[in-house]
Amino acid sequence: MTVYNDDIVAVEALKQASGSSWDAINPESVARMRAQNRFKTGLEIAQYTADIMRKDMLEYDADSSVYTQSLGVWHGFIGQQKMISIKKHLKTTNKRYLYLSGWMVAALRSEFGPLPDQSMHEKTAVPALVGELYTFLRQADARELDLLFTALDNARIVGDDAKIAALTDKIDNFETHVVPIIADIDAGFGNPEATYLLAKKMIEAGACAIQIENQVSDEKQCGHQDGKVTVPHEDFIAKINAVRYAFLELGIENGIIVSRTDSLGAGLTQKLAVTNEPGDLGDQYNSFLDVDEITEAELGNGDVVIKRDGKLLRPKRLASNLFQFRAGTGEARCVLDSITSLRNGADLLWIETEKPHIGQIAAMMNEVRKEIPNAKLVYNNSPSFNWTLNFRQQAYDALLAEGKDVSAYDRAKLMSVDYDETELALNADEKIRTFQRDSSKEAGIFHHLITLPTYHTAALSTDDLAKGYFADQGMLAYVKGVQRREIREGIATVKHQNMSGSDLGDNHKEYFAGAAALKAGGVNNTSNQFDEPALASH
Repeated sequence: MTVYNDDIVAVEALKQASGSSWDAINPESVARMRAQNRFKTGLEIAQYTADIMRKDMLEYDADSSVYTQSLGVWHGFIGQQKMISIKKHLKTTNKRYLYLSGWMVAALRSEFGPLPDQSMHEKTAVPALVGELYTFLRQADARELDLLFTALDNARIVGDDAKIAALTDKIDNFETHVVPIIADIDAGFGNPEATYLLAKKMIEAGACAIQIENQVSDEKQCGHQDGKVTVPHEDFIAKINAVRYAFLELGIENGIIVSRTDSLGAGLTQKLAVTNEPGDLGDQYNSFLDVDEITEAELGNGDVVIKRDGKLLRPKRLASNLFQFRAGTGEARCVLDSITSLRNGADLLWIETEKPHIGQIAAMMNEVRKEIPNAKLVYNNSPSFNWTLNFRQQAYDALLAEGKDVSAYDRAKLMSVDYDETELALNADEKIRTFQRDSSKEAGIFHHLITLPTYHTAALSTDDLAKGYFADQGMLAYVKGVQRREIREGIATVKHQNMSGSDLGDNHKEYFAGAAALKAGGVNNTSNQFDEPALASH
């Protein structure tokens, strides 16, 4: 017996016990629907995916080559197609996640319309997108299993026992499209209570990993923009605690908290930290402030001062009433932020950098790992970086440091297409290709993500189609650039009716109504033009 057949037998027993009123119920149809609906609630998904992430974290600790990856998605369909593609090309979803980008929620999902990444969008949009993503991933499961069930029925009709056995094995060992989502809660959307309430909604929708940053929630900025303002550690720890309480209340005891520090690019703080004795956490935070040493006689009206080592220090306060940090302290603040977060309940780190430079990332992580040896990083392979220019400049600087002749290159213009086939550019491209592998080995990066790649791919593919369709190519722009590629590359959306659930619905109708079912997939359905025999005949 198999798991699938065991379920059929169990439902058959239930049917028999229920008497003749259940005569229309087909136990195998029930077993199929159960297989297609493995996850009943978001909390089941959150627990299942938390277990996956914890397993992956342990495996990474033992071998840094088994890092994990994700792409940011902004709609359930995009997340679904990503996971379908991964299963098709790579045969497994192992070590592949989804990332829910606050940037893309703001830019693409707000009822206010496109917004900057400044926590101005509705916070309810975040758990709503988590739920939407898992709805589409579960539908991908149902659709793929439905194809297997149809193939099983066909194999039974022709009596192909070997194929029946192979298909039953595939059904029993089906790998779900449901994978972990690392979900962006920004700076918590308010006070710790607000953070807790939002985290609960995200977890209930299925999120097993919540990323939170140490910016002021009412002045939050995109990590790659200016004007970032951090909060003292005690304020941030309260929000880490709020997320942990949300996980524990809902029974997800191994939920993951990703603590992000924006201190590398944040030169401002909203308030001074409370300190009770020299060297405590508040004192360490304040020690990075840009200050002037003054005497008591120099105190001005409304001045705020700090006393340290018997000296009066006046922090430099801007017209905005914000205080600024000393220039050049960003990396040290990132290290302190990271160590503090891990010591106070965070599981993974995120250090937002201004460029993709392994040496810079490794230098900070090496300092963190002196205190927390198994510290692991989630890293943003950001589209805000000009990857081509950055790595060509790194290649240029490496040649220069080696005493090589770089007279053929203009460092300020290395983005030029004129350099594309040069040794320097090819070397830079190879460094980009191996960046994730190399940085996972050298800089403790457990998870690599791109925050908003599908924002860019949607724009690029739309541009490709529009520039031909609305010009002289007409329908050929669509046929050659989209449909023909879908057919030849095996992109399942070429049969868009099937992808949207039409065939799945037809099968359900047959379960419910038998021969009386009115089905959409008959001979007059134009999607039949994309069936394999039809394609072969043309």
